[in-house]
Amino acid sequence: MALSREQMAQRVAQELQDGFYVNLGIGIPTLVANYAPEGIEVMLQSENGLLGMGPFPTEAQLDPDMINAGKQTVTAATGASIFSSAESFAMIRGGHVDLTVLGAFEVDVAGNIASYMIPGKLIKGMGGAMDLVAGADNIIVLMTHASKDGESKLLPQCTLPLTGAGCIKRVVTDLAYLEIADGKFWLRERAPGVSVDDIVRLTAGELVVPETVPEMTF
Repeated sequence: MALSREQMAQRVAQELQDGFYVNLGIGIPTLVANYAPEGIEVMLQSENGLLGMGPFPTEAQLDPDMINAGKQTVTAATGASIFSSAESFAMIRGGHVDLTVLGAFEVDVAGNIASYMIPGKLIKGMGGAMDLVAGADNIIVLMTHASKDGESKLLPQCTLPLTGAGCIKRVVTDLAYLEIADGKFWLRERAPGVSVDDIVRLTAGELVVPETVPEMTF
């Protein structure tokens, strides 16, 4: 079965390392904040000017003035800092983020990402995504493997306007964990209960399948 949004976030949270500064994009990536492994310390950044973002608040913790870049209410962890968005983007552009987790509409075999607009549809703007893909070396895309219409989002070439070119090396979907190298997707893990054939069928870009593909563990 395909992973839930929470399970997708749990899988990405396994990539967090002690001492990391991490930016979580709008959408599913924000859920990663709830699953940081015990025993490590990470500082989660939101580009509207919060470093040290904690889990989503309970009803008792809710503060309407404490929001992330997606305008969701959040908590601040011990040692958090609040500053202007200009300083936040200076941190991003200066390469001071160790891991970035972004959602996307499309990713292709060249490591290109399209994440900010669909022509003909109203958008609020590209947000911080273009700065993040330009200023970060370690990016994980977290998205569903296919669209609501069942069309693959892992393509030979992106069809939507690009957010960044040649910048994506890893993708976690509701079906699989894949790496991008040498102009191909490389299947590294599959969601529990999901067959390799299902992943092959829903991956439009060239996919390399090793002899053994382990199931994800949580």
